[in-house]
Amino acid sequence: MKVTPLKIPEVKLIEPEVFSDERGFFYESFNQKQFNDAVGQEVIFVQDNQSTSKKGVLRGLHYQEQPLAQGKLVRVIFGEVFDVAVDIRENSATYGQWVAEILSGSNKKQLWIPEGFAHGFLTLTDDTEFLYKTTNFYSKKHERTIHWKRNDFDINWPTVGADLVLSLKDSQP
Repeated sequence: MKVTPLKIPEVKLIEPEVFSDERGFFYESFNQKQFNDAVGQEVIFVQDNQSTSKKGVLRGLHYQEQPLAQGKLVRVIFGEVFDVAVDIRENSATYGQWVAEILSGSNKKQLWIPEGFAHGFLTLTDDTEFLYKTTNFYSKKHERTIHWKRNDFDINWPTVGADLVLSLKDSQP
């Protein structure tokens, strides 16, 4: 697997080695030892989540507060998303900065988003299946949402040719 630190180096782009032939493809989507070596720490995942969304759905920016903050390993099984991580660690040199990658079922890229980051994505295709592992269990009490269009982050969300589809919590400033 190839691991590339992004502009915010704690966020890592992970590209697995894919073996393709006339039958299709095979790849190891997760290997605990390789992952821990790649991110330089022992990470334990406790929950997997999966969602399906139509084109133009924007989910985020979400995070959980301590003591139940979550790191996330995210990927797309089918379709394509514009995936965003925003540094919300107040004492960080990159506080308020964001990084984004196109993740798709075709490119099989994954993004490691450690604790201290808000996360969101915009689906670029219909029937997008999104899968992610978390380092802590979901807690409604600790869940927080930052408005996706927050001016001081100035995220350059792509246009998708249709109105965005937002949940009630994601549409409120």
